[in-house]
Amino acid sequence: MPRAAGCPFDPAPRLRTMQAETPIAKVKLWDGSTPWLVTRYDDQRTLFTDPRISADGSNPDLPTSGPGIKESQQQGQAFIRMDDPEHARQRRMVAARFTAKRVQALRPAIQKIVDGLIDDMLAGPKPVELVDAFALAVPSLVICELLGVPYADRSFFQQNAKQFSQHEATGQQAAEAQRQLVGYLAQLIEEKLANPGDDVMSDVAGRVKDGELSRDDAALMGMLLLVGGHETTANMIALGTLALLWHPEQLAILRATDDQAVIAGAVEELLRYLTILHNGLARVALTDIEIGGRTIRAGEGVVLPIEAANRDSSVFPETGPAEPPAPAPSPPGLCFRSASVPGPAPCARRTAGCLRHALQAHSTLRLAADPGELSFKHDALAYGLNELPVTW
Repeated sequence: MPRAAGCPFDPAPRLRTMQAETPIAKVKLWDGSTPWLVTRYDDQRTLFTDPRISADGSNPDLPTSGPGIKESQQQGQAFIRMDDPEHARQRRMVAARFTAKRVQALRPAIQKIVDGLIDDMLAGPKPVELVDAFALAVPSLVICELLGVPYADRSFFQQNAKQFSQHEATGQQAAEAQRQLVGYLAQLIEEKLANPGDDVMSDVAGRVKDGELSRDDAALMGMLLLVGGHETTANMIALGTLALLWHPEQLAILRATDDQAVIAGAVEELLRYLTILHNGLARVALTDIEIGGRTIRAGEGVVLPIEAANRDSSVFPETGPAEPPAPAPSPPGLCFRSASVPGPAPCARRTAGCLRHALQAHSTLRLAADPGELSFKHDALAYGLNELPVTW
């Protein structure tokens, strides 16, 4: 659905209209399928926790956003596209690395990365293209360190991730990109089996050695964590920077505070307001489900656009992001809570929290381009900016 000109952060106007008038309605997708589109916050939250709704990527009735995504799902499923109990079993294998305590312990290392990149920008020419110089570099360095993936290989995995996630990618293009990524992770697992380290992929390799996970499933798990661990956060940092530059009063409050609760609340509010997953999460009904006066029949697809739910005016009345001194949104936004991936959520919050430090370092940071010239991207991984020229 097309967005309104000049409103890059907002859901498509038609989504807002449907939310007000027909919050549960059938829509037509690229392949002629007609899943249900559910737009209201309360209905989405109900369905996300309903065991009668499935995320199983092997189900032929699961909606997809394009031929490339459909083809990639047919090649194999990471646990994000599985249902319990297998989803929970595989998720537990890596969840211990992403507890709040362990992610908090990463703060000094992440801060060092942030400080180094800021120093590089300050020492270099102006303007700076912030997406490549900072927004993409920070989470790529962090996730490579966490997983035990060589940072020198970032161009390879970033390019292939971009290829298979594009809505316009053909099935053949997406399949080849996924084959490249899975092959790369499979080789890395073999290396970790021979020489394990203190990293996530060594843990995954250990599960393979113990017979708890196949090599194919291990490679798919690695791909999910690697791609999801840098793309989502990179887009969040770039969009968060732009949103704060466009709301200078809120930016001034965030720069001035040392209150960690205020900073954490601001990050949560930006996650809700921006909702970088602008694709509609796909599900399929396993049995008939009554919701909102409608009956979703068994086998019917369901699309849940969380960017619409997170702007539901009956729940979040503000038209813009809430002032940073406010607490985190209550009820919470449907951001990573609905994605069922252990890695990106806490790492995105910790990394996005370091955004404040960057904004403090560049106390006069401003756009170096006309806002109307900014180029936004919208693929299967996230919604974000292609580039963000800034100066100070």
